[in-house]
Amino acid sequence: MAVENKTHLSQSFIDLVEKLSNAPGVSGSEGAVRTIVREQLDSLEIPYSIDALGNVLATRSCGKPGAFRLMLAAHMDEVGLMIVEEDEGGLYRFSTVGGIDTRVLPGKTVRVGKIQSPAIIGAKPIHLTDADERKNPITLETMRLDLGPGGAGKANPGDRAVFATEFHSNGFSFSGKALDDRLGVAILLTLLAEPPEKMDIIAAFTTQEEIGLRGARVAAHSIDPQAAIAIDATPANDLPAWNDDENTGYNTRLGYGPALYIADGSTLSDPRMVKMFQQTANKAGIQYQIRQPGGGGTDAGSIHKQREGIPSISISVPIRFAHTPCSIAWHSDIEGTLELLRTVLKTFDTTVFINPDKR
Repeated sequence: MAVENKTHLSQSFIDLVEKLSNAPGVSGSEGAVRTIVREQLDSLEIPYSIDALGNVLATRSCGKPGAFRLMLAAHMDEVGLMIVEEDEGGLYRFSTVGGIDTRVLPGKTVRVGKIQSPAIIGAKPIHLTDADERKNPITLETMRLDLGPGGAGKANPGDRAVFATEFHSNGFSFSGKALDDRLGVAILLTLLAEPPEKMDIIAAFTTQEEIGLRGARVAAHSIDPQAAIAIDATPANDLPAWNDDENTGYNTRLGYGPALYIADGSTLSDPRMVKMFQQTANKAGIQYQIRQPGGGGTDAGSIHKQREGIPSISISVPIRFAHTPCSIAWHSDIEGTLELLRTVLKTFDTTVFINPDKR
């Protein structure tokens, strides 16, 4: 297993990730995150627009007529919960938004609605369960959000609830909620501060990725780029196997650098872009890993199917415990992702897209 080294991330970057991670932004209710993105774009004096789905689209033009148009996408939303019905005594029925394993929910604290009312996800105490009940996972239907005796009427159907996990950085790693994909948002904002000179960069801070890549579909159709890069976070299933067997299904591993995608559940990455990233990393001596092909997906799954087709690739920061109340990411992997993207943007070879036979 790789060993993490002391961080070289700037304090301003760490502060930005903390702010983004702590902000509520369940799919379809990304307003707080969007506000942070807009503040950062305003400070950089970068023009932007907001479309009907809430995507923030920012353009960093190189000022050259006919310049290559490259889309960079990172999604603002996170998995979470939604109130569906009020019971008595400050109790509420709820559903999940995005892919969440319900086994991680009982006993967790959450913040509900725009005023972020504190609540607890309650379930039947183990003292009152029988042996048969304990053999099966606790179902969503038997759980309730408990806002306390004064919680009656404080939440409404449609209100979102986010995990109340607070962000933490220890100099080597981050822990917090929504690192998928607030890390990508922070990386994209950082890249916009130092754009390449020969291309137009169109950044899409997208909505509703966790429930079907919806925002990216609209954004890509509007932007109509010539190529696209999705910046995300991806699960690292790299813990030792319980029976001491070799772990061969790790997907990605912490400490091995940014994860490049060849294939996932929704995309076959453009082979020209895969080759470009690999050659750039090898030449610059930047460590990277290949995400094991399989399920899951990123905004690239919607982007590449728009218009006449958009060559796309995904690059992700590996994180442990994705889509749970708390994930972990190593600083070295984030640094590597930033370094590789910076280098690719500086050396991006637009000529490879002229001839489709170069695939």
